[in-house]
Amino acid sequence: MRSKRILTALVALLVGVTSLTVYAQVKRPYRPGSAWNLAFIRMKPGMDAAYLSYVATTWKANQEGLKKEGLIVSYKVLTTEGHNPNDFNIILMTEYKDLATMEANVPKVDALTQKMEGDDTKQMQGYKERAEIREIMGDRIAREIVLEPRP
Repeated sequence: MRSKRILTALVALLVGVTSLTVYAQVKRPYRPGSAWNLAFIRMKPGMDAAYLSYVATTWKANQEGLKKEGLIVSYKVLTTEGHNPNDFNIILMTEYKDLATMEANVPKVDALTQKMEGDDTKQMQGYKERAEIREIMGDRIAREIVLEPRP
């Protein structure tokens, strides 16, 4: 009998604490949106046309393949002026539904890349060729913030 009263009291306490937690939640006027992979690239002097040709063909075809398979949401290319000789002048952006989806789909992205571009040896050769016309300055993962509350 005593254990029933203790169990009933614990359940009541748990329900009360849960109710307070729900009541105390903050209603923020924003929410997390999609995740972006941003690659900051410096096209070497005089190599803009060569690198942009690669972006408009091979890179775009890969992005379209990923989009068709539902592995990415969208992609964008931005150019900018460099502020110094060692600054990036193009940003390649790839949008994912969210961070969890981006991480969960890594094996699928790798498999599709192998299918579209070839094995690791062929991909490494492509990296070497592109190194002559561009330099990767860095990359970032960013999360979009939607300026609306959660539905």
